Amino acid sequence: MPEPTVNVLAADYFESYSVVGLLALIGVLFVAVAFGAGRLLRPVAPTPEKLLTYECGVDPVGEGWAHTQVRYYVYAFLYVIFAVDSIFLFPWATIFAAPGYGATTLVEMFVFLGFLAVGLLYAWKKGVLSWT
Repeated sequence: MPEPTVNVLAADYFESYSVVGLLALIGVLFVAVAFGAGRLLRPVAPTPEKLLTYECGVDPVGEGWAHTQVRYYVYAFLYVIFAVDSIFLFPWATIFAAPGYGATTLVEMFVFLGFLAVGLLYAWKKGVLSWT
């Protein structure tokens, strides 16, 4: 039985990438055709009212820039951290009940919760969790 040559191996290797490239090209063409059809089929009737900035049915007043407190971003970041924590807790609870995983998964989860507790204590010490 002869050994496959390097060219045959390279052809098989790049054949899988050609499928991915073809799918990417089809996706790009699909989006381009959809945007082109939308551009050709939509009605064009610009009026001064249509060119105004629309914000929840209220005419915009003042500048477009607004100052936002950084603490709101920190609250959102803390929420995301604890949401991810809950995402990891549910699969852990199902594996914890399986035989043979009890002590190992319990230690791993306490290590994980310890890291989260250290982060929460750090945020609390920095005063991030106080509203005023």
